[in-house]
Amino acid sequence: MLKFNDLRLKPQILTNLEKVGYTTPTPIQGESIPSLLEGKDLLGIAQTGTGKTAAFTLPMLERLSPRDFSLTPGQPRALILAPTRELASQIKESLDKYGEGLKLKYAVIFGGVGQASQVSALRNGLDILVATPGRLLDLMNQGHCKLSSVEIFVLDEADRMLDMGFIHDIKKVIAVLPEKKQTLLFSATMPKEVVSIANRILKNPIRVEVTPPSTTVERINQKIIFCQKAHKYQLLRKLLQEENVELTLVFTRTKHGANKIVDYLNAHQIKCAAIHGNKSQNAREAALENFKSGTIKVLVATDIAARGIDVQGVSHVMNFDLPVDAESYVHRIGRTARAGKDGDAISFCDETERDALARIQKLIGLKLPTDTFVGVAEKSVKDTRPARPYRDPRAKPKAPQAPQKEEKNKVGFKFRNKR
Repeated sequence: MLKFNDLRLKPQILTNLEKVGYTTPTPIQGESIPSLLEGKDLLGIAQTGTGKTAAFTLPMLERLSPRDFSLTPGQPRALILAPTRELASQIKESLDKYGEGLKLKYAVIFGGVGQASQVSALRNGLDILVATPGRLLDLMNQGHCKLSSVEIFVLDEADRMLDMGFIHDIKKVIAVLPEKKQTLLFSATMPKEVVSIANRILKNPIRVEVTPPSTTVERINQKIIFCQKAHKYQLLRKLLQEENVELTLVFTRTKHGANKIVDYLNAHQIKCAAIHGNKSQNAREAALENFKSGTIKVLVATDIAARGIDVQGVSHVMNFDLPVDAESYVHRIGRTARAGKDGDAISFCDETERDALARIQKLIGLKLPTDTFVGVAEKSVKDTRPARPYRDPRAKPKAPQAPQKEEKNKVGFKFRNKR
């Protein structure tokens, strides 16, 4: 069996791996690291939770250390692009663990927080920069960051990053990268249209495919529960109270939907928090930290967080809403069954989501077991926010009226009907 000792990594890196309990590389690590140490471009495909981050950070640390020259301010030697703030932060945490004692400098930059500390880190010089595209482009436009010295470029979660919604940002970054560099793309899924885009920016890449694209983790027990849309809240509460849950991730399509779930569960004495794009960075970090520590057992998230949550011990993933994009299902449920443990993925399906379910089952090549839940009429959770009076935008404003005089009651005055 292959060991990390067999991969020609520095003794300090091997010591750091032993500290975190890693001795045997995962398949994606074992197949990727030797080629990356030789400086080759790579397209790596592996299921979520199989160790992709170590697969590219370990050879990067090996190749960039030791450094016997001074860093140029604002010009990182390696760039890792990640789709979400959470994922970028967790990559930086991995670098801190694996690179301890190597005397390399790393930083992470993303939006939603002040840029002063990020600008300062760039000004002091960096070996490795982990970034989300939006904030990176902002700082580049302000003149704080130049990419002309990048030796290694990594796109993590490449399928999401190269999606049509991100392609323009990626092209802007690629346009200013040096011609001579090592380029890596890692992703849990790789649709054909993404492969064609990826091949344009990779030069004779090694392709490492540990599992077929979009195959879900075998250790996850998957189930579909049919119910009415209005009864999903009751179903979620029932499962959280009756299932043997440790840590549960609940996914919903919208930010508003996530907030409504949190209001409902909190009203029924189930501690939880939401994490989505409208939350401040501090609120997102606090929610994630409370979830990791077990202070709260339930974290409600939108798909933006599906790519960035890496928490050990998640026993259940519950899809309150089925994702429209079938591949997002793979990423969602990949948050459980990590580190060799089993996990459960339970998805709610109402009458409007049958097509989404069909797409998911076609993608993963499985017909999932089903169950049915029938709820009862339930009072809605009281909204504590003050109601705003409705005003028809088409209505003309009323002219101010003169105050009317009060008419005094004429006590004792009687009317008689004439006969």
